[in-house]
Amino acid sequence: MIFSLFLFAAKCFCQETNVSDIIISIAEELAANEENPEAVSTFIDRLHELAEEPVKINSPEKEEISKLFFLSDFQVKALTDYVHTTGQIVSVYELANIPGFDKETAEMIIPFISLENKMTISQDSVRWKNSLISNFSFRTGANDASSLGSDWKILTKYKFTSGGFSGGFTLEKDPGEKLISGKPPLPDFLSAHLAFNGTGLVRKIIIGDYSIRIGQGTNINTGTSRCISLTSPGYISASDEIKPYTSTEENRFFRGMAAVFSIKNLDLSTFLSKNYSDATIVSSGGSANEYIENFYSAGVHNTPSLLKKKDAVAVLAYGILLSYNFNNMKVGLAWSENRFSLPLDLTGNDPEKVYNFKGDHNNLYSLYYNTFIKKILFYGELSVNENRKFAVIQGISLRPSDRLTLNFTFRNYNAGFITFFGQGAGSGSNTSNEMGILGNFTFEAARHLFISGGCDVEHFPWLKYRCSAPSEAVRQEIKANYLPSEKLTIDASYRYRLSVSDSAGAQGIPDQKKVITKTFKSSVRYTVNDNLTLGTRIDFSFVNPYSSRGVMLFQEISYKFRKIPLTLWGRYCLFKTDDWNSRMYTYENDLLYSFSIPALYGEGSRSYIMVKWEISGFSELRIKYGITSSVPAGKSFENTEEIKIQFRIWF
Repeated sequence: MIFSLFLFAAKCFCQETNVSDIIISIAEELAANEENPEAVSTFIDRLHELAEEPVKINSPEKEEISKLFFLSDFQVKALTDYVHTTGQIVSVYELANIPGFDKETAEMIIPFISLENKMTISQDSVRWKNSLISNFSFRTGANDASSLGSDWKILTKYKFTSGGFSGGFTLEKDPGEKLISGKPPLPDFLSAHLAFNGTGLVRKIIIGDYSIRIGQGTNINTGTSRCISLTSPGYISASDEIKPYTSTEENRFFRGMAAVFSIKNLDLSTFLSKNYSDATIVSSGGSANEYIENFYSAGVHNTPSLLKKKDAVAVLAYGILLSYNFNNMKVGLAWSENRFSLPLDLTGNDPEKVYNFKGDHNNLYSLYYNTFIKKILFYGELSVNENRKFAVIQGISLRPSDRLTLNFTFRNYNAGFITFFGQGAGSGSNTSNEMGILGNFTFEAARHLFISGGCDVEHFPWLKYRCSAPSEAVRQEIKANYLPSEKLTIDASYRYRLSVSDSAGAQGIPDQKKVITKTFKSSVRYTVNDNLTLGTRIDFSFVNPYSSRGVMLFQEISYKFRKIPLTLWGRYCLFKTDDWNSRMYTYENDLLYSFSIPALYGEGSRSYIMVKWEISGFSELRIKYGITSSVPAGKSFENTEEIKIQFRIWF
């Protein structure tokens, strides 16, 4: 099959910027984290935003370079200092010579950067620019007679920019939901914003929907998940950020007004939000005794019972952030408060929920810092709530040589520390009941050969989901990346995961069992010429004590015809797993502002083809067709088809 594809592609053409292998690895890791599936959507959305509006790395402003959120603070500072001292970067290959960077990192950020300087485009900066994207997707096998609306999923995004002003809206309808409902009649999810970015006293004003990240995220972090790959080149940057919200997660964002002011090295940020969250409301004896039993985060309202959960509780949020930049040090103080229209009682009768929140308001106070001492970066954060439960992070990043980078992060999140809009560094979505230390490294072992690895050891002092006793977890990974030329990339990685969960079916107090998952991945991507790219990957998975095994193999190709404005992507994938425990995840090319990382299990195949037609210089059409043919363990053969259509126009 591989040989025939090479022959077939000889007369084809392709030139499309590929998403970095490292970033794909992070996305697949997020998808495998069942506790926070929406993290993938937010992550992919931000990458698409960067691809559409690349970061101007020759800008003298650190805030501009910090938009590359997957770089470490060390790399952001090194890049900023290089531009200040050496002058403008004239070639992307120059990045590999900057301290803190190598060829692997340079390849990773190429799709998201521009060598332009803001000063060179100032005459065009006030021109009104518009962008409109509409997605329509349908999947067979998801029909439900109880659904309120059609099975089509619809997404539309509009954005405009003019000088320092920008704005836009996002609307979405999930499968089974009504397109228009409620009073007044509106789409199931509608988000909008207006924003101003300045360079003087007023740095930013946002009216409408926005997201916030403060420091290490233990207080507020609605921007980016902190669950990252052990072999990423750094950790996700801890810079403060308030930005317009353009994703489709329907609960974790703010709606109101936010502003950022700056006087020399002093920054002041403040926000006020009133939004509505989905929740289950129960009563203990009349409407006067109603309270929130739990929050509903899936965001799907396709049945009458789920529709009752929609916007059931009003959440008032406000806070203030004060930070000061010294020469090589930044210190910040933050306070935030959340108030709910109904009291919460999330404790229930389950011992696991003893430390869950109870009440109608929550206050958090945070102190954080980061500082450079020669080639060493120290960073940390302490957050405390009203019950004197705390979350603390302390880390260090250093470069003992230009070829080696080391990172260490310690975290301790008390059981009983509650944050509704925060997420600190860790393996899960909750910044609570967790203590751990993470270390990783990247090493240029030889010319074109990069080795990275990491280990994360965690301890959970109290009970948690699927585990009715204190427990521990271990994550380990090592990865080799070989880049002998610009045309060939070879990757190989090994992952080890240990977790503890209750034994199924046991009566009385359940015993705990250790579940060990080992995964091996290897991939090759080859650019035959300037016009064609081929890729091959094979994965193996072993899960004990279930004695579950899995294997996946795929071949992919992308090309563009020479004489017509048509680009094609295709993949054929075979997989076989014993059960759900050894399932496989693989990133797929998809529509803009959309993602596809299916979980493959059982025995079967997964194939897709996607076409992009550049209709003119200001519009394009994308169509994707995918089919999964499988025999899940204990079930009969089934086909699941999906079709996605996207129309995009910009002017």
